[in-house]
Amino acid sequence: MRPIIDVVISGWGSYIPRYRVSAEEIAKVWGKSAKHFREDLLIDEKAVAGQDEDVATIAVEAAKNAIKRAGVAPSNLGAIFVGSESKPYAVKPTGTIVAEALGATPRLLAADLEFACKAGTEAIQCCIGLVGSGMIDYGMAIGADTAQGAPADALEFSAGCGGTAIILGRGDKDTEPVAKFEASVSYVTDTPDFWRRPKKDYPSHAEAFTGEPAYFQHVISAGKLLMEELSLKPEDFSFAVFHQPNGKFPIRAAKLLGFKREQIEAGFLVPCIGNLYAGSSVTGLSAVLDIAKPGDRIFLASFGSGAGSDAFSLIVGDGITSRRNKAPKVSDYIRRKKNLEYSIYAKMRRKIVL
Repeated sequence: MRPIIDVVISGWGSYIPRYRVSAEEIAKVWGKSAKHFREDLLIDEKAVAGQDEDVATIAVEAAKNAIKRAGVAPSNLGAIFVGSESKPYAVKPTGTIVAEALGATPRLLAADLEFACKAGTEAIQCCIGLVGSGMIDYGMAIGADTAQGAPADALEFSAGCGGTAIILGRGDKDTEPVAKFEASVSYVTDTPDFWRRPKKDYPSHAEAFTGEPAYFQHVISAGKLLMEELSLKPEDFSFAVFHQPNGKFPIRAAKLLGFKREQIEAGFLVPCIGNLYAGSSVTGLSAVLDIAKPGDRIFLASFGSGAGSDAFSLIVGDGITSRRNKAPKVSDYIRRKKNLEYSIYAKMRRKIVL
């Protein structure tokens, strides 16, 4: 899929809460071994939202950082999409909260999107359509989550908190863009590997089923289709970013597609902050943009249970150098951390119901 008008990234920004809980700490409470999570799944610890943080506050902080880099007035945003599966209200948009906090209201389109962990790239696809058709000059795509896993479940070891905002603009208006979208491909089927029924506090998952027929089938298929459309090979990319439910899956997906380990290192964040769900792949992209150079080509493939994958090819532009230091980098947020005991983590994430 290619837009009529060139669509570029004008700004990007992330936010990751400062609190962490380690796999060792969680395993100790439930009488499990942390070795499997550390050595097999490559998860050391995960980011935890504070008591005064939720998807709305995370999205606002990430959006402010993106605006700093883009230099775009919030009133010039024609759309704000917030992708998340843990929004603070069951019935009330988060997008309007973010838009109001930024000063972007009232003349814009705002909406919440949900497609499990690919809601962030789903938001990017929507902005590409609006900007690439000439309907708006700038759109903001946000992927953010305060994901939860049931106590003692495998998801509790990996479900982290954080998010990223990407501002997309018209290539004919942004003369020195951060990066240009070459093309994108979406690959979707009805594969129910992960779900949460109404009135349930925690999601359920089909365990091993979420691997081969879900994650790998969709990510590999979307990636191959994208490279076929552009007549590109893995070696044509400087960086590759994948959705990171754990450390094992993206490494294997990269290998199956022909990428080398060094191509995914920059966007490989799951060991230190966990799976950010809708914020996972877009925060990986954000970390790559923090270090990429003009001319670099970036491969990005998300995954959302249920199931689907969005794959993109981007070429980094000259504008990245001057805009990079206008906001904190992903690495800055990763270094800024405070570790928690399980009891405090359980209290902060409201796992204890009175």
